Amino acid sequence: MSEPATPAKVEAEVGSDLQDSQLYINRELSLLQFQYRVLEEAQDSNNPLLERVKFLAIVGSNLDEFFMVRVAALQQQLAAGVFEMSEDGHTPAAQLAVVRRVISKLMVQAREYFLQELMPALAKAGIFVMNYSELDEKQKSKVEKYFNESVFPVLTPLALDPGRPFPHISNLSLNLAILIRDKAGNEHFARLKVPDTLPALVPIKKTSGGLRKDGTVPHNHYFVWLDQLISANLARLFPGMEIIESHPFRVTRDADPVIQELEADDLLETVEESVRQRRFGSVVGLTVKRAMPQRILEILTSNLEADPRDVYTVEGPLGLSSLMSLYGIERHDLKEPPFVPHIQPVLEKSAEDGEIFAAIRRGPILLHHPFDSFKPVVDFLNVAATDPDVLAIKMTLYRVGRNSPVVAALLKAMEHNKQVAVLVELKARFDEESNIQWARALEAEGVHVVYGLLGLKTHCKIALVVRREGRRIRRYVHLATGNYNPVTAQLYTDIGYFTCDDTIGSDATDLFNYLTGYSAKGDYQKLLVAPINLRRRFEELIQREIEHQRNGRQGHLIFKINALVDKSTIRMLYEASQAGVRVDLLVRGICCLRPGLPGVSDNIRVISIVGRFLEHTRIFYFRNAGEEEVYLGSADLMPRNLNHRVEAVFPVEDPKLIRSLRDEILEIYLQDNVKARVMASDGNYSRLVPDEKTPALGSQSWFLQNRPPKSAR
Repeated sequence: MSEPATPAKVEAEVGSDLQDSQLYINRELSLLQFQYRVLEEAQDSNNPLLERVKFLAIVGSNLDEFFMVRVAALQQQLAAGVFEMSEDGHTPAAQLAVVRRVISKLMVQAREYFLQELMPALAKAGIFVMNYSELDEKQKSKVEKYFNESVFPVLTPLALDPGRPFPHISNLSLNLAILIRDKAGNEHFARLKVPDTLPALVPIKKTSGGLRKDGTVPHNHYFVWLDQLISANLARLFPGMEIIESHPFRVTRDADPVIQELEADDLLETVEESVRQRRFGSVVGLTVKRAMPQRILEILTSNLEADPRDVYTVEGPLGLSSLMSLYGIERHDLKEPPFVPHIQPVLEKSAEDGEIFAAIRRGPILLHHPFDSFKPVVDFLNVAATDPDVLAIKMTLYRVGRNSPVVAALLKAMEHNKQVAVLVELKARFDEESNIQWARALEAEGVHVVYGLLGLKTHCKIALVVRREGRRIRRYVHLATGNYNPVTAQLYTDIGYFTCDDTIGSDATDLFNYLTGYSAKGDYQKLLVAPINLRRRFEELIQREIEHQRNGRQGHLIFKINALVDKSTIRMLYEASQAGVRVDLLVRGICCLRPGLPGVSDNIRVISIVGRFLEHTRIFYFRNAGEEEVYLGSADLMPRNLNHRVEAVFPVEDPKLIRSLRDEILEIYLQDNVKARVMASDGNYSRLVPDEKTPALGSQSWFLQNRPPKSAR
């Protein structure tokens, strides 16, 4: 797979042929570029120290998912003999070769930064991540007591010999490969799993540190790695044997088993089985330390049936995601200052009977999370659950998390004899187990639970409350860009929208009929629903902007999304740029479009913002010759969202809210020069730097400091 073409080379070779593969960036490499941007946050000394550790843990978690899904998909294509070319014109084999090289570099760079920069900084702050060999006798005595009481009873050594085959190594598990010698001088191999039910970093002790300038006394924290503690005590597990050596290794498996829906009588049972099978997927990554000898590595690769090219050799922790436990330390001086989400005045009494419905009747309400509190959304459901005039509640659940107050509200509604219908998306990747549990809990209480449409994942975020008001029935709708999850609502940027617009309410009813029953409805009045009318309508809206520009009416598009992959949409954006339309793209992660190509994308700018909160909002702005239109929703511009998911994108029609979205959200993002990176045509990103002419503006910090927005005051 060749290196990305330079802008001049692309222009000379393709001219105006928008089908040419050189106009598109490989999605896998673009996703890895995003991981580098997250790593930059870990390396940014302007971020509080434990926030930097958190970002490094996120890099580890993201790379785990990249292996389990994206690398696994490429390997599956190779195994099946698939030679389908990527959007940038490369075979699965070529992509896999480059991906392996980039991943290896990223994994090494992340761990080197942890060892060389973060660990010394943590120690200076009184947080010591120690190797077992660095412990003094008192510390060793303390952790060995912990080993005897809490670790040893959990351990299960597994031998490898003719009577005992090579044991199964579960996905994302940390293990020890152990070589021992018996009294007869014979060597044996054994595997020991490091329990994932125990903390990877074992706390040793907490002591008082020195006096701070502010007069407070912080505590020093000491930790040792669990795998090193176990390795130092292997003699307890193999009495009478000589421990020759032990080496840690970590396995990552294909975690995206195909659900054969067409052959499944019961989708719930099928998904449960697929989750179980995830533990047994093929090996897509084997991470080891440089000290592991070749003979032990060969035992592992042979028995795991792992490709030697999928072996990654590093120093430092094998699983960076385990560093997230350090973020739990109570050192608020090393974290971002806490904030209290704002509650809009119109919603201050939302938990009182009927008040939230009265507020929505006065006009649509826009919530910008996490800066605006998620509490009114929960209040909306809780009030609906007990309101004697509410007849029915319908909603979609994609990722709700554990101990969900949203599900509790639905169960309360059943207790108050409401009609409750819920679509639980069982195929929400890595949330399947939680969703299965909620589906069973809801079914047990008599809720009408459905699991989605055959062949489609339901990704839309919508709640519908049907209420009797005098002689009429009114429908209250909540639509959102993010999930009904109060935890992630504090960590992700999203927008929620309350309305009782009759047309949207009618569309919402039609959408739920489509999801729960049989409906061949081919269009909606206001909602854009994938896979029914979303792609077609988006194409019409972009084409309209092109026509405005050609007629001298200053076309302008602003899209804020998580990913831009769909080739047809990218081609239309290129056409818009060629016509002179100004195109601003705020794309958090994958972007397969090349901005700034002469004659192709001169008028397109791509910005990625990575900061304290995960950017998750999807906003679509069309200038429309001054009659501005703004849409919000759950869809990214990817083939899977437009073709293979049920998505809902909805219009914001109130002029005041349109101004707020344009001037106090989108424009602030476009002015960001603290957390923003600008994409070059070769797919690389450069960080913007404030100067004398452009004072520093971090969009997320601005939102925290300027709630409520001026237009809402």
